[in-house]
Amino acid sequence: MAVNDPNSPRQKMINLMYLVFIGMLALNVSTEVLDGFELVEEGLLRAVKSSSSRNENVFGDLKAYHDKNPEKSGVWYDRAAQVKAKSDSLFNYTQELKNRIVIKADGKDGNPEQLEHPDDLNAAFEVMFERGKNDGQRLKSNIDAYRTYISSMVSDPKIKTIIESNLSTEPSKKAKENKQTWEESMFFQMPVAAAVTLLTKLQSDIRYAEGEVLSDLLKNVDIKDYRVNKMEAFVIPESQFVMRGGQYRADIGVLAVDSTQQPRVFVNGRYLPEEAGGKYVVGAGAQGKYPVSGYVELPAGDGSTYRRDFSTEYYVMEPNATVAPLATNVLYAGWSNDVEIAVPGVATQNISASMSNGTLTPKGNGIWTAVPSKIGTPAVISVTARIGDRAVQMANKNFRVIRLPDPSVYLTVNDASGNPYKFDGGALSKAALLSLESAKAGIDDGILNIPFTILRFELSAANDMGLTVMYVSDGARFSEQQKGLIRGLARGKRVYIGNVVARGPDGSERTLRSALPIIIN
Repeated sequence: MAVNDPNSPRQKMINLMYLVFIGMLALNVSTEVLDGFELVEEGLLRAVKSSSSRNENVFGDLKAYHDKNPEKSGVWYDRAAQVKAKSDSLFNYTQELKNRIVIKADGKDGNPEQLEHPDDLNAAFEVMFERGKNDGQRLKSNIDAYRTYISSMVSDPKIKTIIESNLSTEPSKKAKENKQTWEESMFFQMPVAAAVTLLTKLQSDIRYAEGEVLSDLLKNVDIKDYRVNKMEAFVIPESQFVMRGGQYRADIGVLAVDSTQQPRVFVNGRYLPEEAGGKYVVGAGAQGKYPVSGYVELPAGDGSTYRRDFSTEYYVMEPNATVAPLATNVLYAGWSNDVEIAVPGVATQNISASMSNGTLTPKGNGIWTAVPSKIGTPAVISVTARIGDRAVQMANKNFRVIRLPDPSVYLTVNDASGNPYKFDGGALSKAALLSLESAKAGIDDGILNIPFTILRFELSAANDMGLTVMYVSDGARFSEQQKGLIRGLARGKRVYIGNVVARGPDGSERTLRSALPIIIN
């Protein structure tokens, strides 16, 4: 008879999914990351479906034996029926809560398996702590009662410990520090995607606990062979994409098997030794697609053999990384250049990078800030990715380091609607010109937007006698002499802002060659 061993592939899968789930909850989850809960939810739903099917089979065996020999199996069947009823009650109540949370977030047609607003932070709390109902407290009380009852039915102390841990409502250390109850820590400010997955995890734990008790009761009526109506071989690869020089790793086994029986695994025509523990490891050679197929055999109690085939594939690709400056195809010395670094198939947190001739600092979401030092010396960005337990060199990219181009001088002027725009020469009313406080300089070519600081500039114009009059500012602001010169200009006269000296973000001072011509309108 098969039992749910705490070290079985199924339980390991559930524990792993729950760890991933808890890890996500510890983050400030973005909209993109919330999509990851869908993967965890799908895995848990498959586990729930498998456990439910298994439990129905065990209960069916108990009922069949009871129908044949009610005197011998009556007490065990009655206990099993009670376990099933209590399990179904808590399971269905949990499903009701999931449905209500999703309807609160997505409307009356909301579906827990097709969330429309997974990032809704209010729906779970409103449902669980609705005035006059307090389903959060009710759920906790029901879990506590079920845990006490179900653990009293388990004879194996190890299984009892697992069940009590899975169904524990003890607030976490963090919740205690925040003076939160278990239900508050679980559902306050919790995204709908997380709340639904949490409740599905509870349903999985309910079916697991129910299955352990039913299996224990089944043993008591001397039914030694556990039968299932469906067994599937599985292949769980660490990744289907493998870098050349790395390794393809996968766990291969069967679901819902007797933990006392060791399956025999044959993969790609070879027997996988028992000491491998179902883990298939093969080196990744040339680039391309590679099949992984075979079958798993498991001896049955009647002397026959279960055989289940499996087939999957993995891909070997060349080490590669994307390193692209977001603004240009070069790096500017003394300027914080935004650079995107990504490796296909590798999470951002598993990517590291360094740069010669300057500094390279991560900003988050795959964006790095590159600040080169010396002009004319290439900056080399090296990218390393952690794949499994190995660090793999992915790429070395060379970038030219050049000086920032000279900026242009301009004035910020309001149009007829009062909206500011950059004036870079032409006709301008005397009143508009006199209303300005300062001149400005910067690089704005549609890609770069880099301001410069004006240290001084000349304002020049021809007087009535045809002589050029010129005044120099002290900084970016128009001086009183310069404004006096503007006041004395007649309509149609020209005035020039030239010999502009500006300092860039790299600290260098530049004298701009071009002047800004203005015609008094």
